Amino acid sequence: MKLALGPLLYYWPHQSVLDFYADMAEAPVDSVYLGETVCSRRHELRLEDWLEVGQVLAAAGKEVVMSSQGLIESESDLKVLRRIVRQSAEGDPGFRVEANDMGAVRLLTEAGVKDWIAGPTLNIFNPETLQLMIDAGATRWAVAPEMSGAALAEVRAALAAPIETEVFAYGRLPLAHSARCFTARHFNLQKDTCEFRCLSIMDGITLRTREGEPFLTLNGVQTQSARVHNLLGDLPAVQKNAEVLRISPQGAHTRKIIELFRAALDGSMTPTDALGASREWMVEEPCNGFWHGRAGVEQYVAA
Repeated sequence: MKLALGPLLYYWPHQSVLDFYADMAEAPVDSVYLGETVCSRRHELRLEDWLEVGQVLAAAGKEVVMSSQGLIESESDLKVLRRIVRQSAEGDPGFRVEANDMGAVRLLTEAGVKDWIAGPTLNIFNPETLQLMIDAGATRWAVAPEMSGAALAEVRAALAAPIETEVFAYGRLPLAHSARCFTARHFNLQKDTCEFRCLSIMDGITLRTREGEPFLTLNGVQTQSARVHNLLGDLPAVQKNAEVLRISPQGAHTRKIIELFRAALDGSMTPTDALGASREWMVEEPCNGFWHGRAGVEQYVAA
């Protein structure tokens, strides 16, 4: 089974990003997703910088995927999207593309690209929609994190032919995108004059209830869960309906988490032991409710 490192969802300083991916070049992952998917105002790294990082990772034997932005809001966003599609279509450098909105799907189709990835923010929940993406050239499907394992099995069973399937296996759950920036509002700032307050907030800002319980995480225009989705303990069931596991980067110890997933997949640790060991490196308590068709915040253990 393949391990994939998802796109960086947070806004880190330029050198921190470079150092992180230099470490990932040596980590036991098969695929690495690159690019800004959350907010176009985040430009510590421009597209050309991401492509250079991709070339370094490709030289280290990783499959590199360029992820498109989930919420396109301006002509400048479209220019970046067109360049992402063009580099794939023209083979310069020719990295696969993860389409995270239907505009990206249309551009990939028009360019004749036949090997792209249907991203999780396309919100595909039925076989008819997934088949449309396959007919348009999708060769991998990154499942929306809120889809249960049972629902995933039903969709895959209804397909005329299988498609490589990727499940979100670790990280704070990306729940929603908005045209408003919640981090800016947290600091009483306007979105267009946000002072880039996201920068150096390595894992977002935890939003708590009045009782002080972690509830959500503010990440610019993106809302995430407070708890960390972790399917290490559910690997036997996940492996029946997926070929790729996605691990979302966190501010520290991402490589430790990757190594635990690899150890569990290779059989040198049991999934239960790997889940227990992962708690030392997690930024918050685990959850797996969505996979079991329950409230996402729950940590469910089957009887």
